[in-house]
Amino acid sequence: MLEKNQCFTAEVIDLTAEGNGVCRVENAAVFVPGTAVGDVIKLKIVKVLKSYAFGIAEEIISPSPDRIDSDCDAAKKCGGCTFRHISYQAECRIKDNIVKSAFKRIGGLDPVFEEFVGCEAVSRYRNKAQYPLASINGNAVYGFYAPRSHRLIPIKDCALQPEIFSEIASCILAYINERKLSVYSEESNTGLMRHIYLRKGAHSGEIMVCLVVRKDMSRQLMPLCSILMRKFSNIVSIIMNINPDKTNVILGKKCVTLAGKDTITDTMCGNSIEISPLSFYQVNTVQAERLYAKALEYAEPGKSDVIADLYCGAGTIGLSMAKSAEKIVGVEIVPQAIDNARINAAQNNIDNADFFCGDAGAVFSQLRQNGCAPDIIVVDPPRKGCSLDSLNTIADAAPRKIVMISCNPATAARDAKWLSENGYSIVKVCGVDLFPRTGHVECVVLMSRDKA
Repeated sequence: MLEKNQCFTAEVIDLTAEGNGVCRVENAAVFVPGTAVGDVIKLKIVKVLKSYAFGIAEEIISPSPDRIDSDCDAAKKCGGCTFRHISYQAECRIKDNIVKSAFKRIGGLDPVFEEFVGCEAVSRYRNKAQYPLASINGNAVYGFYAPRSHRLIPIKDCALQPEIFSEIASCILAYINERKLSVYSEESNTGLMRHIYLRKGAHSGEIMVCLVVRKDMSRQLMPLCSILMRKFSNIVSIIMNINPDKTNVILGKKCVTLAGKDTITDTMCGNSIEISPLSFYQVNTVQAERLYAKALEYAEPGKSDVIADLYCGAGTIGLSMAKSAEKIVGVEIVPQAIDNARINAAQNNIDNADFFCGDAGAVFSQLRQNGCAPDIIVVDPPRKGCSLDSLNTIADAAPRKIVMISCNPATAARDAKWLSENGYSIVKVCGVDLFPRTGHVECVVLMSRDKA
């Protein structure tokens, strides 16, 4: 039995999605952060559980050929870049294995696994940043929360974000400190300024600044709007989002435009897309276009096919397929996202797409009553995967094909297993990396209805 503070020499034989190296010590798995497959390390046990333990690397005796020097001082503290200490080629191998392992181990499935799609840009690729604010020694700071905590790690720059984001955030921070605006405390539910939320059109270059506050601060923030618009020509929208609740959910329901437009515009798969603060929009635009191209390849719609796009957000996936199908039906529960989807369809002269706000089951029931049955369902659920109601709705609709896009291979495998037990064969799976240097990976799954 392992004991706390024991030291061992061991080789790292695997790496988890959380970035922990896996060692075997006295027939038990020991997870060691910041290590790479092939490292030979001296480790110290820091926590022992029933069937496994956690350790820290006290010395790297022999480094792995995958190991590289991190180019970010904050990476170890903020924990966002799980794989910044290994080469990108090694990261892709690990993520490919994460996808395959999920479908084989969790789903008990054996589809064709296509070649993993890596990303060309591994830095500065994100089009969105959400910086929480905190007060440290009487001064407002912004940054990221340390892993599994709400302890803020102040940063000046993040290598995953466009450099202009840190310039804008620093300008906002200077204004907050100069005007002595109070910063929100989650513990006491006091203070006003909660988050700095930025979005940038990857192709258009347009930038939205969204200031998340606890109550209306229009008067205090209007001078800041003038400063930002003068200093940064790419800023075309400044929004105040009001979130009065004691919660760790970032955005509230009410948005007030303080300056410029209500939305920013970008291009996705050749379509002009309007993006609001509450719209879901993939954070890596260029790689998302490759992801959606793979989904279109899997769907392979014919000119007479009706495609239902569930969890459709601002409609980007369905609109990317509209030219290949007879009709697109998008379903989303967020009203503002549906408004954006309808605007996006109109702006791109797409007249064969309808978008409905509501629960997928209720909307499908209504559509069936009106004689609309989807030939293909495209589903892009949140990390928690599809609800059982959604899965039943999909199975009841009995489309010829289902194409699932997922940001969580584990829940995708779980949902694919359920569908495989309810009339569908899992044909093929492709892993796609939208989030280089982090532990997240997307996958696309093709399912076809069993002929029987």
